[in-house]
Amino acid sequence: MIKLLLVDDQQLLRQGIASLLGLSEQVELVAQAADGEQALNWLTENPGAVDVILMDIRMPRMDGIQTLTEMAAQDIAVPVIILTTFDDHDLLLKALKAGAKGYLLKDVSLENLVAGIEAVHRGETLIQPAITSTLMDSLKGLKSDFEHYQQPEVMSDKELEILRLMAAGCSNKEIAQSLFKSEGTVKNQVSNLLAKLGVRDRTRAVLRAIELGLIG
Repeated sequence: MIKLLLVDDQQLLRQGIASLLGLSEQVELVAQAADGEQALNWLTENPGAVDVILMDIRMPRMDGIQTLTEMAAQDIAVPVIILTTFDDHDLLLKALKAGAKGYLLKDVSLENLVAGIEAVHRGETLIQPAITSTLMDSLKGLKSDFEHYQQPEVMSDKELEILRLMAAGCSNKEIAQSLFKSEGTVKNQVSNLLAKLGVRDRTRAVLRAIELGLIG
């Protein structure tokens, strides 16, 4: 059972998600917080008590970005999924760069919510195609502040195809099936792509590729 902390200032939304998760046999909601400050206090008092955090960006006192920054400063290594809406593009980008492992729409279905939590718990990053497609437009012209600024090595057509499939939200298994490769080969190619782009995970790889005009 994956243990979850939910952080959002909207009580009705928290209650709705709690009700959804009550139908799941894979995820247990063990705590709730109304803002980042409450979440950090709880995490400090209960180290190791949760496996994944589901957190809003826009909150009073301490928002999602500030919370992610403070978590990194305090070495709290619980993976965070950001709850977002379609008008949060700029804040969402900042949250991903601050360390969020992915994002979900606030009207997410139970199936997608559980699948996203499970993916992040496995160490994967969560890229929702519905958000990624609109995020691409919002990123055009934004100044980059990734770990590496230089233009990466030239990408092959196959690597660009893998990047596009990653942007579409495909897992390594789905990419392998699409390209008729083994999952192990795709995993190695994705790792090489991350190294070329100078980023730590798939989410940042997609965002970096969009900023460089490689995809989108």
